Amino acid sequence: MMRLYLASRSPRRRELIARLGIEPSAIAAADIDETPLPNEPAATYVARLATDKARHVAERHPEAVVIGADTIVALDGELLGKPADADAACAMLDRLSGRAHEVLTGVAVARGSDVHGIVEVSRVWFRSLGRAEIEDYVATGEPLDKAGSYAIQGLGGAFVERTEGPWDNIVGLPMAVVARLLAERGGLSGRS
Repeated sequence: MMRLYLASRSPRRRELIARLGIEPSAIAAADIDETPLPNEPAATYVARLATDKARHVAERHPEAVVIGADTIVALDGELLGKPADADAACAMLDRLSGRAHEVLTGVAVARGSDVHGIVEVSRVWFRSLGRAEIEDYVATGEPLDKAGSYAIQGLGGAFVERTEGPWDNIVGLPMAVVARLLAERGGLSGRS
């Protein structure tokens, strides 16, 4: 029986994987440099990181199928990752207020030295936000470890007017993509 590893400590990703009826054998953070390259497009960035994460864990566990993922918010071509602090979170949310942005997730599945990945893109429209509600939201702590400084599945969902594309992609793991990549690589037999 093939073992399945998730190259992420994200509880959100683990919950989403569980929806496929799969419990990863292990959760392993991949120790990689996540600094964007100069002028690196968002899709290239998340594809590179997802592949690097999957490859890094697969090298240590060649017997396993490994899922790597990375999510970023892009606004006018600028990458909005996790905020450095509360002030940065407020600034990001202020920029997203009343506008549409993209959420991109790169997903890669590695089995041995074979790595294959896909990038999924969703669009999110925020309603106009007042400064007080931004500060109140940031004070909850929820946005401090989220790309773009919000969690659509949490309190930040109240800011969203509409979405286009997979909702679970915005959370951080597009499950249709994961299921397809796992089926192609024999990982769905890795239920434990």
